[in-house]
Amino acid sequence: MRMTLPPSRSAVGDEAARPPGRAAASRPLGRDSEVDRILRCVSRQPGSPQALLLLGEEGIGRTTVLRHARERATDDGILVLSAQGWATDPRHGRACLQQLLVPVMDELSRLPAGHGQVLSAALGIAARDEGPDDAQVRTALPALLDRLAASRPVLVCVDDVHACDRVFVEALCAGIRLLAGRPVALLLTARSEAPRPGLPPGTENLHLGPLSAPWAAALLDRQPDAPVGRRRLEILDEAGGNPLALVELSRRAPTAFRAGPVRGPSTAPGFAARIDALPPETGRALLYAAAAEPGESIASLMTALDDGDLAVWAPAEAAGLVSLIEDRLVFRHPLARSDALARHSAAERQRARLDLAAAVTRPEGRARHLAAAALRTSESVAAALEDSAWRHEDAVGTARALEQAARLSPRGPERARRLAEALVTVQAVGEPDWVRDLYGRLVGDSADPELVCLAAGALASNLSLESSQREAFDLLVDASEHFPGVGRPVALALTALAAGIAVQSGLPEHRACLSTLLDRTQQAQQAQQAHQARETDDARHTDDAQGTSPTDRHRTPATGPWGRLDTPGTQQALDVLVSAVLRPPGAKGSQTSTGGPKGASPAGPDTLGGRMAVYSAAHLADEADVCLGQFRDADARLGAARAFGIRGRTVSALVDTLVGIGWFAEAVDLIQEAMAEATVLRLPRLQADLEAQALTLQALRGTVPPEPRLTPSIWRAVCLDENRATHARLLRARGLASLALGDWDGGWRQLRALFTADGAPLHPLLSPRSIAELAAVAQRTGRSDEVVPLLARVRAEQGERPGTRMTLLLHHAAALVEPDGNAERNFHLALVNLEAGRWPWERAHVRLNYGIWLRRRRRTREARRQLTTALETAERLGAGALAAAVARELRASGAAPTPDTSGPLARLTAQQRQIVQLAASGLSNREIGEQLFLSPRTVGSHLYNVYPKLGISRRQQLRDLLPNG
Repeated sequence: MRMTLPPSRSAVGDEAARPPGRAAASRPLGRDSEVDRILRCVSRQPGSPQALLLLGEEGIGRTTVLRHARERATDDGILVLSAQGWATDPRHGRACLQQLLVPVMDELSRLPAGHGQVLSAALGIAARDEGPDDAQVRTALPALLDRLAASRPVLVCVDDVHACDRVFVEALCAGIRLLAGRPVALLLTARSEAPRPGLPPGTENLHLGPLSAPWAAALLDRQPDAPVGRRRLEILDEAGGNPLALVELSRRAPTAFRAGPVRGPSTAPGFAARIDALPPETGRALLYAAAAEPGESIASLMTALDDGDLAVWAPAEAAGLVSLIEDRLVFRHPLARSDALARHSAAERQRARLDLAAAVTRPEGRARHLAAAALRTSESVAAALEDSAWRHEDAVGTARALEQAARLSPRGPERARRLAEALVTVQAVGEPDWVRDLYGRLVGDSADPELVCLAAGALASNLSLESSQREAFDLLVDASEHFPGVGRPVALALTALAAGIAVQSGLPEHRACLSTLLDRTQQAQQAQQAHQARETDDARHTDDAQGTSPTDRHRTPATGPWGRLDTPGTQQALDVLVSAVLRPPGAKGSQTSTGGPKGASPAGPDTLGGRMAVYSAAHLADEADVCLGQFRDADARLGAARAFGIRGRTVSALVDTLVGIGWFAEAVDLIQEAMAEATVLRLPRLQADLEAQALTLQALRGTVPPEPRLTPSIWRAVCLDENRATHARLLRARGLASLALGDWDGGWRQLRALFTADGAPLHPLLSPRSIAELAAVAQRTGRSDEVVPLLARVRAEQGERPGTRMTLLLHHAAALVEPDGNAERNFHLALVNLEAGRWPWERAHVRLNYGIWLRRRRRTREARRQLTTALETAERLGAGALAAAVARELRASGAAPTPDTSGPLARLTAQQRQIVQLAASGLSNREIGEQLFLSPRTVGSHLYNVYPKLGISRRQQLRDLLPNG
């Protein structure tokens, strides 16, 4: 089943209501906030400046944004006058003024005689020997603008104002000063480093920075014959968010491997001409700088150049191409580096690489330069490059080096092994097209069972992130036929990957097939020792002829610095993960309820891969918060290493956990960060999960927009039938959003869809976790009888020993929908376990419904006690929807209104107010943290941030500020 959602509204004002036109079509990508700020100036909204200067480097999109502002203003009936700065040239002294006046020539005759003649002379209409006097222009132009503004608003746009003549700029600025309060606005653009003209007082500066990674990727993907795979990531890295660089680098189409930036002639104005104008020795130095690795020291460059005089860089600095910052040389524009390489021949580039290889001190730098200069295969260079690959701090650089090492390998077995290592690392990156490219090359080049299995695992992992769970699982099942011929680490890793896919798909047939894969893994373990002994004997004879060692021949490709497959800790963690999927929490013999993550050592396996497996198993067992600290650390390390292919498999589970334990702010930050990565890598299934989780958070925080929308293109790309985890997250998100907007029937329809018509959970893990929410809606809408059989089935499937969280949820649901005689007992059982405090939102939800039950039985004092505690929890968490519901019930119970916070605490959040009040009462940071489930460091950080808001500098002043705190 594929879901099609309605188009989303624009984030800017009434943009969605505006009929599509040229302004809407030309809206610059990724510039919403800047465009909004400019349009406020154009429409002269209260508080907006009359003049705005848009600053940015070359190619950053100043002209594009200005053009959009002009089009929007024209569509709104504003008179737009435009000019473009010219290069310094005495023949064009009045060029900008002439451009500005052309559209309003008819108005010149209506001006007072002196002013009209001056401006006509500037246009060349009046026959005069000399142009108008500068002072006359400064007077005449404001007079024209004043006359024009009398009939309709006027917008003056000047692009590249730094290149305009001085008199013209002074006349414009004088006009703005004289016409303050009139409907005249001034928009200017200039390069960031250009000298500022004398602008009117109150002019606002707006800096246009690089595009964010998702918007840069969107712009790149819009180009004709847009690049894919590795080349796409390289261009995104090299362009650094500069739109002109993205367009130019995409236009060049080399297909061979590149160790440096994309090469090709530039059509961008300025750079090629500036490079060609440099002295020969500076041009050569610039070539070496462009060929060097980013961050290479100036000392290494000077050694490679065999020149000790830094003056060689002066012409390039004067031309605005490079800057010398401390001991590093930095190109000031991405295209300057690319063009510096393109202006030289292949032989000159090779010579530069060889000289740099001899000059640099780092082995990895030397290997990369030698590899870039190599014209044929070389085992020594390939081996050095492979060794250097693991020194990279990010997965992209590692994968690129390993792929090149494979290309330089003269022997087939080594080439295949290195290509497999590259493929496994690219899978860690998560770039689908790059994975497919290497997968096709590897399976076409090698029939080695172990390499075939590793290739299948890499491709299956990325297929899963994209949304193709059936194809991914089938690929692993086919690969499992090779398990008897491979080692246990590889077989177990692929089985664990299949378990993760089974969890995401939620398909019963996938879960049933896991037993077959596990049996084949056991066969692989039994055959491993005999296989290794046999291969070792054979290798003794082969190695004499080929010069290889048994260790090299059977080296298992690693997963890089993000974890290895062959460590005992990782294998044990993968075992736990597979067991957690095969045996649900609470079932007899389940590892996850006794010997799994909850009972494991807090440190866990000593590899990131092992920690991820432990966390995944803990998430299945609803004990994820036990090892949350370890997993957050691993997630951060994967993020720093750009290993999103690994991180993406567990980031949704981490968000689920953060939401469950009430860390809403951290969950929002993680969603935004992961969404940016998933957008760049084009992983729609992961984007869909994150969008659904973002809507869930909006619902819980009480910030759902009146018409919540999801991105149609993302959801059209996801088949929900084979991504039931995503479907379950979507249904819960929509259900909670409906409830937050007061649509109880809509909430029932969405939450009820988490279970099939016969009561089976849509997803075995996520559907049961919404049973209490479904029961609450059923009670409110008079459908309790429909939930009773669903609850009985969930209780049976959870087994004899459900986890702490599920125990709370089951008792909560039972209290709401089962016969009233057992309600209070179930409420007590839901609240009695103090460990349930690890799930504060759900526990507060129980207290809300218990308070309602008590109030309806006229036990108002007890009801207020439950509701007050629930309100404190909701405010601490920032759960606005729950807080509002509890506050309504408190008022209904006759409790006093919520105290007025218009005093000194008005500017603080609910959590900050609570921390301040506890600190004022004399509690230490640790004691406050224990009450609010925060770390002492977090409490200290909150206090540090609120002191300036309260106008104090010491903790002791809190008691004077809050005498009753």
